[in-house]
Formats: sequence, structure tokens, C-alpha cells
Amino acid sequence: MSALLSRLCVSVRPVRALYGLRNSGTGAYRGYNTNPVHCSAWSVARGFSTVPAQTIKYEELKDLLKKEGVALIDVREPWEVKEYGVIKGSLNIPLGDLVSALQLDPTVFEKKYQMKMPEKTSTLIFSCLAGIRSKNAVNVAESLGFNRVHHYSGGFDDWARHEPPEKKL
Repeated sequence: MSALLSRLCVSVRPVRALYGLRNSGTGAYRGYNTNPVHCSAWSVARGFSTVPAQTIKYEELKDLLKKEGVALIDVREPWEVKEYGVIKGSLNIPLGDLVSALQLDPTVFEKKYQMKMPEKTSTLIFSCLAGIRSKNAVNVAESLGFNRVHHYSGGFDDWARHEPPEKKL
């Protein structure tokens, strides 16, 4: 396994150098566009996803939630959901449970979460309290083959500034 990983790292380094990708994923090099949303090399360097994750704001989240086939997954812990509330229509799957949840049999997923399991082509939006754990959730989902993932960077804190949260019992 380590031999495979070292080969992968060696093959990605030239791509990163060509496009000027630093550890942060940004930076200009010879005029190439290194914006992670627009740079195809970025998807190679960050996990072979064909469509890079997009960071979205409140207004974009509101628009996406109106569409069919969009799942908003809140990766906070259950105690946080009880204490602070939820974004209406969101599904709570704590970050530590996300890998196993997204690999469940669809009927088991539906029974456990009272929601149809998202397909690999479904639009998934991840949120947490302030946008840190949800960014990690994006990486998890992409590693499992989901290719339409979004990160709500403001998280629940931002949502609560715009709208009153729904309380969970």
C-alpha cells in the first residue's frame, strides 16, 4: 500500500508544480489559473474527484435547497443539534459516522435516517457549526465517489444569523 501511495505522490508532484499548486491549493505560476474551482489539475491533486467541491454561501444554499435531489447533511454531534437547533430539512450524520453511513445498504440507510440514500450523482451539501468539520466531510464524500459536493462555509452559525433555527427534541 505504501508503495502505491508513494507512486501516487510522485505522479501528482509534477502536476502540482506545473499548475503552481502549493499546499494551500492556491498561487499563481506562469499565468495558470490555480483557482481550485476552475483548475482541473486541482482535482487530481486533491483526490481524483472530477468535479471540485464548491464552497457556498447562505443565498446559494437557499437556492440549492429548493431543488430536487439535494441533501443537506449536518455533520455536528447530536448534542450540538439538540442544544443549538437545525437547519430545516437537514439530516444529522456526525462526522465520525459519515463514512459508514454513506456506505450503508440503501434500505438500511433509509430505515436509519428516514431519508432516501443519496446517489453518487446527488448533490450533497455539508454543514457543521462553523464550517470546519463540513470541509472534512467533503473530502470523505469525495473519497467515497460522490462527485457533486458542496461545503456551506458559514455553517449553522451563519444560518442562525439569517433565519431562526428549528429546534430538535
